[in-house]
Amino acid sequence: MAGSTFQTNPYDLLKLLEDCHRGALQLPDFQRNWVWDEDRIKGLIASVSRAFPVGALMTLDTGGEVNFKPRSVEGAPVKDGLTSPQSLLLDGQQRMTSLYQVTLRGKVVETVTPKNKKVKRWFYIDIRKALDPLADREEAIIGVPEDRVQRTDFGREVVRDLSSSDREYAELMYPVASVFDWDRWQDGFDRHWRGDEHEDIRQAFRDFKRQVLENFKYYRVPVISLDRSTSKEAVCVVFEKVNTGGKPLDAFELVTAMYAADGHELRKDWYGDEAQKGRLGRFKETLRPADSEFGIIGGVSNTDFLQAISLFYTRELRRQAEQAGRTGKDLPAVIGNRQALLSLPLAAYKKYEKQVEQGFVQAAKFLHMLHIYRIFDLPYQSQIVPLAAILADIGDAGEHESNRLKLVRWYWNGVFGELYGSAVETRIARDFMEVPRWLDGGPEPSTVSETIFRSDRLKTMRMRLSAAYKGVNALLMGEGAQDFRSGQKFDHTVFFGENVDIHHIFPQDWCKKNGIKPAIYDSIINKTPLSFRTNRIIGGVAPSAYLSRLERGDKATPAIPEERLDSYLRSHLIDPLLLRMDDFDAFMADRQRQLLSLIERATGKLAYTGEVQEEGEDLEADEDVLESGLSPIDDRLIVAA
Repeated sequence: MAGSTFQTNPYDLLKLLEDCHRGALQLPDFQRNWVWDEDRIKGLIASVSRAFPVGALMTLDTGGEVNFKPRSVEGAPVKDGLTSPQSLLLDGQQRMTSLYQVTLRGKVVETVTPKNKKVKRWFYIDIRKALDPLADREEAIIGVPEDRVQRTDFGREVVRDLSSSDREYAELMYPVASVFDWDRWQDGFDRHWRGDEHEDIRQAFRDFKRQVLENFKYYRVPVISLDRSTSKEAVCVVFEKVNTGGKPLDAFELVTAMYAADGHELRKDWYGDEAQKGRLGRFKETLRPADSEFGIIGGVSNTDFLQAISLFYTRELRRQAEQAGRTGKDLPAVIGNRQALLSLPLAAYKKYEKQVEQGFVQAAKFLHMLHIYRIFDLPYQSQIVPLAAILADIGDAGEHESNRLKLVRWYWNGVFGELYGSAVETRIARDFMEVPRWLDGGPEPSTVSETIFRSDRLKTMRMRLSAAYKGVNALLMGEGAQDFRSGQKFDHTVFFGENVDIHHIFPQDWCKKNGIKPAIYDSIINKTPLSFRTNRIIGGVAPSAYLSRLERGDKATPAIPEERLDSYLRSHLIDPLLLRMDDFDAFMADRQRQLLSLIERATGKLAYTGEVQEEGEDLEADEDVLESGLSPIDDRLIVAA
């Protein structure tokens, strides 16, 4: 059995801070800047002054597989270039930086108030309050401005002046910057309070030294030390578990730190700088409408991008293994999970980054072709990853009509099969391998062959966030639906210019007055894409009433002939006669039938007539996942495609 790759030992606080000062203990480059505010620093000082625990630290020994670019603890001096650290601080940056800044650094601390106002502070311990057993220790920790003078009345009245050592002695205010070296300060203090008449004050300082200062000197911190054999994935997982005080670490930050050790600025690639727009900026600008902040692929994350690259790299490794004669389970898996990202070499990233970026741009064009224009209307953000990877892989072949039709069919099967809601790493890798084979004459991908859409599912699709709900809306626009009022089809220009969204056909107010429950009238069957102005005209009246209003017209809207208006309705798969008769039940049954036919054409699959689960439940789980005994949402699954 393998032994543990970590050990826990107590270390003297002073030694840890000295290691920070000389560069033996540094931070990995992914660590964020020091951000603690003045009150949290005071609380930390108070805890150490009472020998209360402040939590364990976690370090990683350098020289192993995980090769992060190091950087010094904020404020530590840099001598003769960057010193190679013995270990990196994974957890405890804020605590160690705060203690280093207030004790050893010897300079004013730049921090913020609880309201995030930037300030500069020296910290002191009020000796009298610190010795008072009834006083709150945090009230004994004082922060003063850079000139060491506290003022009130907009700076006109001096409350406390600590601008010289003699004033510190007189006020019995001990500088936190001297907690590890009190002899010199005590010598001056004793001279200031010399004479028998001040013996009680000198005794108070001796008590303070014993009760407070020695707590700093002998304070020991538990440190969990990960040895150099710790894997990249373990570092990532462990960091996420222990880093509860801030934003969880993701794989992109770890990869950024590893690439930085080789001189590559991954963060600059993604975010850009003042001189050049990064990849994220380019994605946001891709097909961005004039009145929007970003386009359809503006929500692609940096880990999405790395995931797509890892698919190419792991497939390359698999092909090399095949050429070497390996078969079956001996072949490396094609994966896009976190482990794959952490194992992605810089050379592979550089090899595939441009190709994959172009794949995402092509994915944006593909989605626009399907009348999916906003991130809000995107059925599955996760499905963009395999879509972009596939398009990047097939290149110009994606422009051929037969391939395009297959890709459209694959996409809608993923949406209406609701297959991208869980176990997405497995699904992504599988589709990346199977779809290109299908385009090249191979068998149907499992996303197509496994899709089941139940006929009653339409009745339960009520939530705006449902992937299938959004899919029906896009299919209607793609089918040529025309706005009831203007008669315009919902292309890109009309969609944004007319503020198009999904609205009720039988209005909510009318449904409520007629005793129809929200679970029924809120179904996608009773909804369709319409412009904001058209929805205002519809209001809350019966369909027969608002159709008559549209036919009559008014000062703002010309009259619409009945036959033309009926053609608009039919473009939404609505039977005009049933709508004019205000026959809600017949309308729902007829439109359900027509929408099912629309979905069947899109997926190439007949709807299943069995029972449907309630919305929000997974309709299908991957067979591979179920057979493995693992949870379908385990993001560490891999697939050997």
